Amino acid sequence: MNKRPTWWFSFLRITWPITTLSARMTRWPVIGRIVASLARPLVTGKNFHVTHIPVNLNVKGAGSTHIPERVLEELIRRSAHRITINRCHCRDSEHCKHYPIEDACLHLGEGTSHLDPHIATPRSVEGAIAHMRKMIGLGLIPMIGRVRLDDFFYGTPNTGRSLTICFCCPCCCTIFKSTRYFPDDVKDSLVRLKGLRASINNEGCTRCGICVDECFTRALSLGDNGVVWDESLCKGCGHCATVCPEKVIAITVDNVEEAIQDIMGRINERVNIGAEK
Repeated sequence: MNKRPTWWFSFLRITWPITTLSARMTRWPVIGRIVASLARPLVTGKNFHVTHIPVNLNVKGAGSTHIPERVLEELIRRSAHRITINRCHCRDSEHCKHYPIEDACLHLGEGTSHLDPHIATPRSVEGAIAHMRKMIGLGLIPMIGRVRLDDFFYGTPNTGRSLTICFCCPCCCTIFKSTRYFPDDVKDSLVRLKGLRASINNEGCTRCGICVDECFTRALSLGDNGVVWDESLCKGCGHCATVCPEKVIAITVDNVEEAIQDIMGRINERVNIGAEK
């Protein structure tokens, strides 16, 4: 077991804002290049590769389905070990008033069996599924993938046998706050679900600008005829559809089965969450 001191969560709560600050620093003259070069190996390639899955009741495309539960339940059932991190550091550092701080991210795979009990709580298959459904029911957005930095934060062995599933809130999430400052190659490590599109019915749009202000990648803008979606910037979290007061934004997927196969394939390339043979 890899130990962390009892004060570790307090340390992370105090220092967590540095993660967003370091992203901002990459845009500073001179020092930005140094910060980016130091951080880049940890947040690109196989060390960082994540995808958001929209929680909007159903992502409709070729074959309507509730993609988040379907993908996450399959991963949970395949995993050799499951834990929940006892506190969400994003929400803890921001003193979140909207979503639970306790029992936060879900981590899957043999590597999670090494975590200290005061860091994480083991979960059965059914317990992990129940936790996932609870988080999605709260409207939190699943972000799935390989996050090498979590190995350091929680003491997971760096063996590629741990998958991170964050349940992100737009008010506190470090990724939401930082992505716009990331260098382009780091932004590329956030991969939109294959075939996902945001469709906007501008006839019903009041041009209130809420979706534009809430988009963490600046993929939405106000044009002469309403809201414009920039596919090249969108990371597919679906938050725009959630916050739109007129409900004129729809999240669609061209082919659900292809989207699921794609994300599963990318996970399998980077993480082995099954039992060690």
